[in-house]
Amino acid sequence: MTSKWNYLPLTTEEQKLEAELARRFAAVSPVSELLVQRGIRSVAEAEKFFHPSLRDLHDPFLMPDMDKAVDRLNRAMGAKERIMVYGDYDVDGTTAVALVYRYLQNYYSEIDYYIPTRYDEGYGISRRTIDIAAEQGVKLIIILDCGIKANDEIAYAKELGIDFIICDHHVPDDELPPAVAILNPKLEGSTYPCPHLSGCGVGYKFMQAFSISNGIGTAELEAMLDLVAVSIAADIVPMVDENRVMAYAGLKRLNSNPNMGLRAIIRTCGLGGKEITISDVIFKIGPRINASGRMQSGAEAVELLVARNAKDAAELALAIDQYNKDRKELDKQVTEEANAILEERGEMYSPKKSIVIYNKNWHKGIIGIVASRLTELYYKPAVVLTLSNGLATGSSRSVQGFDVYKAVDSARDLLENFGGHAYAVGLSMKVGNIAEFTRRFEEYVAANILPEQMTPQVNIDAIINFSQITPEFVSTLRLFNPFGPGNQKPTFCTMRVKDFGTSKLVGKNLEHIKLELVDDTSGKVINGIAFNMAPYFKHIHSGQPFNICYTIEENKHRNATSSLQLLVKWINTQV
Repeated sequence: MTSKWNYLPLTTEEQKLEAELARRFAAVSPVSELLVQRGIRSVAEAEKFFHPSLRDLHDPFLMPDMDKAVDRLNRAMGAKERIMVYGDYDVDGTTAVALVYRYLQNYYSEIDYYIPTRYDEGYGISRRTIDIAAEQGVKLIIILDCGIKANDEIAYAKELGIDFIICDHHVPDDELPPAVAILNPKLEGSTYPCPHLSGCGVGYKFMQAFSISNGIGTAELEAMLDLVAVSIAADIVPMVDENRVMAYAGLKRLNSNPNMGLRAIIRTCGLGGKEITISDVIFKIGPRINASGRMQSGAEAVELLVARNAKDAAELALAIDQYNKDRKELDKQVTEEANAILEERGEMYSPKKSIVIYNKNWHKGIIGIVASRLTELYYKPAVVLTLSNGLATGSSRSVQGFDVYKAVDSARDLLENFGGHAYAVGLSMKVGNIAEFTRRFEEYVAANILPEQMTPQVNIDAIINFSQITPEFVSTLRLFNPFGPGNQKPTFCTMRVKDFGTSKLVGKNLEHIKLELVDDTSGKVINGIAFNMAPYFKHIHSGQPFNICYTIEENKHRNATSSLQLLVKWINTQV
């Protein structure tokens, strides 16, 4: 699929700001432009951006209901009440449960955790779990990364004498559950400065407030920021404001002295001795934690993340690694089956703006991944459904810029349950409602999606020459880490580059191009890799000029010299 390249030069006002910053960063000229694009308005702000500090975290008591939540937790501990820490079975939920449970365990023994099974209990809190909690004498449940729509279940718990503190970050409904406290920066009327925390991030702010109220030092809690960093990366929340601060500190912890369970995963997935980045969390660490909840039980992931014994952690990490291998096989199989169905429908050439696909035999644990694959392939919002406990249950994913939560919400009367955010929603409905849901979902998408949202967009941050890719520039680029939504890795464009004469096809099926390029501004040869772009090789090998857009990557082991390579995103031969 052809992409659209977007480059918006700075406005007149932004050019003035850029000129001021350029005086500070004169040796690395594109940097000032990149800073302005990220909302940096002064040298002082730039220095703060380049050097994130935990001192810049917001006061947790700015979050609505935080005082109520801390007061209820303190009263529970003072009265020796039984506490349950409950969370979702994905990465965000399991890291949140591990953080809150392990932190409170340092000060209180009447506490346990619970993760529902995806297949028997499903997403969120259930009456069955509340009954289990009541049988165990639980008086307070701290629920993380879910619960914001559990009105009936929490009302039922209240009847049984069980209070709830909700720590969630998903979009709430107009009517809120009858919890004693709801910590959610997305609540209507909330003025909390960082509205896009992860579920684990909300849990961290709760524990931060608890520690302040009890005069506890920050060292123990800050040592758990590696869990928050994993949640931020895996849940793909905006990498701005205190998310970026916590991710920065958490990555430092991952690279120096990580949680014992995370250390075991790092070794299992071959990251030992390497500098761990947000990309490593997204593509290696996160999927392994997620695989536990997808294939078996998310409780095993929490067991690993709270492990205090290296031998136990290593054994659990190996088991979870096997779940991930099994998940990959299943993911590949179901994706191929879904593609076969869509190809038979002629989906690639269909005028429809969305995809809804159902197969009762698909594994519930991987349909979210399959929805992501279909969205990437067809560049349309996609819903993938399977049969679970008598209902069509599934996940939806979206393309850049389109709010799929609103699309699902438009058919809420057909649904038994749904929840999520702009780019990912979980949902369930009666099988008999699938056809009408498909019609209504398509109707909403067709009426609201913009043409440009159905074409892959490559947003170019700066147009540069190879002569500008200096060691000083690359060194300064490192300070833009960690990357994520709202602070994406800079994408550059260089015009009229040419093959040095040594580029070649590589890969099992010669589907990739290993590039060695030059331009007119520098005599140095720049290495690059262009995955799945073999069709461009004939043009490149002929010596004709072409344009490229790319990110600058460094292959770096700890305590080793880095090697630089361009990761080419797109090639344009029309120059």
